[in-house]
Amino acid sequence: MNKVVLITGGAGGIGSATALKLAQEGHDIVINFLHSETKANELKEKIEREYGVRCLALQADVSDEEAVEEMIKTIDRELGGVDILINNAAIDMPDLFGSKDAKQFRRVLDVNVVGAYNCAKSVYPHMKEKGHGKIVNISSTNGINTYYPMCFDYDASKAALLSLTHDLAVQFAPYVNVNAIAPGFIGTEKELDGYDEEFLKQECEKILMGRYGEPEEVAELISFLVSEKASYINNTVIRIDGGQMGSY
Repeated sequence: MNKVVLITGGAGGIGSATALKLAQEGHDIVINFLHSETKANELKEKIEREYGVRCLALQADVSDEEAVEEMIKTIDRELGGVDILINNAAIDMPDLFGSKDAKQFRRVLDVNVVGAYNCAKSVYPHMKEKGHGKIVNISSTNGINTYYPMCFDYDASKAALLSLTHDLAVQFAPYVNVNAIAPGFIGTEKELDGYDEEFLKQECEKILMGRYGEPEEVAELISFLVSEKASYINNTVIRIDGGQMGSY
């Protein structure tokens, strides 16, 4: 049976790969975006054309509680509610320690952590009423043991998202599976942009498989976690990093 899937930050990278994968499997898709309206609409058209499922592209800042509530109301009205939530929206503002400020730190936390909370809280009534649901939080190895001083606020946010995953699993039990995945270096345009070749080479050498991951490989894991094949996987963090060794 097809489900309604909300993917935050769904217009590119891991988000768009996941949208395409789950649409291919027959699910209805909601692509949430903030700035990438053109990309979101192009993805929506592709999904509708190639897979024949229902698809919405909805703009909302996930850190804004009221905006999220309005987005969920639209989904409830047009598609019947969110059955699967993929908390993928995230921002990263790498900079030197001395150049960062508390306003920037809060913005990263607001999007990456509070945004996931806002979305989970808003879909809770529907999932509770249905007695079923799936939530996958997209964290990062940056939240476990890969640290970059240039993005300590991002690292902290991804660690906090793992903690939030465990609390949500308790709150949503026993009907909803809440899990997190921790991708390593995934070769999306956003992730590779701005780094020099030497840095990328050094990071690639820390991956046992000797290459970066692909967004489609992450989408495959998400597809498994939201399927009934993973019905007994709950409150768990799964790394998908090719055997990435820590960075300090």
